[in-house]
Amino acid sequence: MNRHFYTVIAAQTLSSVADHALFIAAIALIQNLSGPDWMAPVIKWWVAASYVLLAAFVGAIADSFPKGRVMFTTNAFKMIGCVWMFCHDAFGLSPTGQIILVCIAYAIVGMGATAYSPAKYGIITEMLPPSQLVKGNSWIEGMTVVSIIMGTVLGGFLISPYASQWLLEQSSFGMKFNSGAEAAIFVIGWVYLAAAFLNLLIPNTHIQYPAQPRNPVVLIKMFSNYVGVLWKDKLGQISLAVTTLFWGAGATLQLIVIEWGRSQLGYRLDQTSILMGIAAVGTVVGAALASRLPLQKSLKVLPMGVAMGLVVLLMPLVYDEWLVYLLLLVVGGLSGYFVVPMNALLQHRGHLLLSAGHSIAVQNFNEQLNILFMLFLYALMLWLDVPINTIIFLFGLSVACLMLLIVRWNRANLRKRKDLLNEIGHEGFGRAL
Repeated sequence: MNRHFYTVIAAQTLSSVADHALFIAAIALIQNLSGPDWMAPVIKWWVAASYVLLAAFVGAIADSFPKGRVMFTTNAFKMIGCVWMFCHDAFGLSPTGQIILVCIAYAIVGMGATAYSPAKYGIITEMLPPSQLVKGNSWIEGMTVVSIIMGTVLGGFLISPYASQWLLEQSSFGMKFNSGAEAAIFVIGWVYLAAAFLNLLIPNTHIQYPAQPRNPVVLIKMFSNYVGVLWKDKLGQISLAVTTLFWGAGATLQLIVIEWGRSQLGYRLDQTSILMGIAAVGTVVGAALASRLPLQKSLKVLPMGVAMGLVVLLMPLVYDEWLVYLLLLVVGGLSGYFVVPMNALLQHRGHLLLSAGHSIAVQNFNEQLNILFMLFLYALMLWLDVPINTIIFLFGLSVACLMLLIVRWNRANLRKRKDLLNEIGHEGFGRAL
């Protein structure tokens, strides 16, 4: 593997650690301000909205400048959002106004993440040959999940009673913190700073793309065409459907685990963050196993998505701590095993049919649009006081049924084009289908 590839991995891991730690700290901050339970999905909703609204433009940005510099600049946006969140009480706002400011601050973080993603994924296709894309994706997806583990655990640790008390007692920072959540956000800001330093070390690959238009209307029209290209491609549409469903389900499941841990298991927020980390450990294992699959066998993992939805249905039945851990490990393992090959297949098709930056922007647009939809439904059910176990049952059943439909859709495609699989992993794979 290209040695600079590991610099990209390290930079994106640190930035992602900070993102997920900040999410936990933001929830804790809203709880301190007596915000309702349904505000947690609303915070994540704003991030997804940033991805959707800026999707037509971030691909052009990623393909117009060296991607390492794009990653540095967008990481700076995340730092700005972190600072705003830290200063939530500096403007004399009411608790409701401070909650709104926290949401706006996290939306700024989402804007940075929106433009960061095409750059970090796009540079992989520039650094690695197609033969190493599954392995490269396994690395980046695995480390992304590791960053989720580290970020959620770090966020949970920083807001735990012990860490919060220690941070509040420290004067060496030269600052006065009003709450453990504020102190946590301050620490997280330093993680963003470390990620920014690593971004500066990413070299220019000197790969040039055609000049990108600057007219927003033209960019939106072009982006609409790019979306159509991937959805019409017989391989692209399946992988895009799977990743869209997976990331929407994953974002919702993260919040479901928080509420499930609180209401069924009696855990505090810092303890439920451990549960999220356990599921992420399973995803790392699944991603590592999937890295051994050649690209031509990527479509064979689709039934794992059906199994994941069915396993989720068991969550309301478990109370014992070790059974809870085992169940979350299995859910994470199944999800990691089927999403990594789908990501590799989608990125390869997108890179060949479009460009690195634009294909990732299309992928993000579809995934985040589904996240918007699923988080809206989840927040609505919480607002209506639907029991969490009922929500889990509806969630798991929906995921299993939708994945079953995708499996049948893929089989129909293969019946129409019997030579489809033969093209995967060969030179003919590059042809539009």
